[in-house]
Amino acid sequence: YAHLSPAIEAEALGSLGLRPETASTQVVARDRHAAYVSALGILAAGIERLSTNVRHWQRTEVGEAEEHFKKGQKGSSAMPHKRNPVLTENLCGLGRVVRAAVVPGLENVALWHERDISHSSAERMMLPDATATLAFMLDRLRGVVADLVVYPDRLRQNLDQTGGLWASEGILLALIGKGLGRQEAYVLIQRNAMKAFEGEGEFRALLHEDADIRARLSADEIDREFDLNHALAHVDTIIDRVLEGD
Repeated sequence: YAHLSPAIEAEALGSLGLRPETASTQVVARDRHAAYVSALGILAAGIERLSTNVRHWQRTEVGEAEEHFKKGQKGSSAMPHKRNPVLTENLCGLGRVVRAAVVPGLENVALWHERDISHSSAERMMLPDATATLAFMLDRLRGVVADLVVYPDRLRQNLDQTGGLWASEGILLALIGKGLGRQEAYVLIQRNAMKAFEGEGEFRALLHEDADIRARLSADEIDREFDLNHALAHVDTIIDRVLEGD
């Protein structure tokens, strides 16, 4: 400010909807840039997380959901039967590209005497590339989610393949609620779960037949933990949190 008043800076920046830097040298401190590219990296990682789940759901042995497959689309140049999740595979790869900008962004923070130009060459590549790539990723993910094909029957089939073992936690909590110690309740449930796992019976039926468990839980109390409506009682609350989030 040796030659211009801070008031002039504030007025000029204000006309652009900007604020003066709190304290700067010849350049704005690069921790701001590092925070920006770190935010891009976190967003890219979140997109990759969602995309990885879609790819998993689309596996033949899971088959619970898949990317929309257009008429005439090719899943593989060699195997005509394939319906590969090409969009989410692409997003996973691009996520790694965006995250690659985080390290140089952090390394640019330390500049010689608060100003050298070692940051410039990196920023000219990483800032526009990471920003544009993430914008593309967000747009592609929006399309994937909007057109996602879900198979409820397969979801239920996969649950049923566990023989009801998914309800073990609910039974554990029900026994604890009856005053049984957690470790003792765990042992009672595990012995029946292992029998079911090894094909010696269906989990719910084994619980009904276990005298130690029936001494504490009625048939209705056991069956309640196998009711999906009970398990999903608060799913709307979770969805509302997501939709109302910032």
